Amino acid sequence: MALALTVGVLIGGGVFMMLRRGMVRLIIGFALLSHGVNLLIMSTGGIDRRGEPLGSSPDPATTADALPQAFVLTAIVIAFAITMYMLVLAVTGDEDDDTDLELTGREMETPDLMDDPADSAGTHGAAPADPDPVGTRPEQRPGRGGRA
Repeated sequence: MALALTVGVLIGGGVFMMLRRGMVRLIIGFALLSHGVNLLIMSTGGIDRRGEPLGSSPDPATTADALPQAFVLTAIVIAFAITMYMLVLAVTGDEDDDTDLELTGREMETPDLMDDPADSAGTHGAAPADPDPVGTRPEQRPGRGGRA
């Protein structure tokens, strides 16, 4: 009964955290959910009937099944890889995300040049002579593998 309750709490907490806003909460929810599913798979392998794996020949009826253990080991490796990938996305993904600023009500650092009332020429703040201003190409942006 305690094992079923633990599986339920882990899966419920994982789903709850995955439905929250924010990448870190999503990662924590994914980890909780994967731990709950791994525990569920391990519980199907016969946790109540453990025997000694080494020594004299154990009775096959009293030893735990090895197939769920192999599944869980594979699932742990896959969950670790997905978690690391999601952590990389969390670190690099919020560099140019402006939706958080709009949702919190804060002003953006760069004003919108399209709404400039003093712009009567119709250029909307863009420099018509330079089609590729400095710093707009990806190789010129700092931190993106460029020269700057």
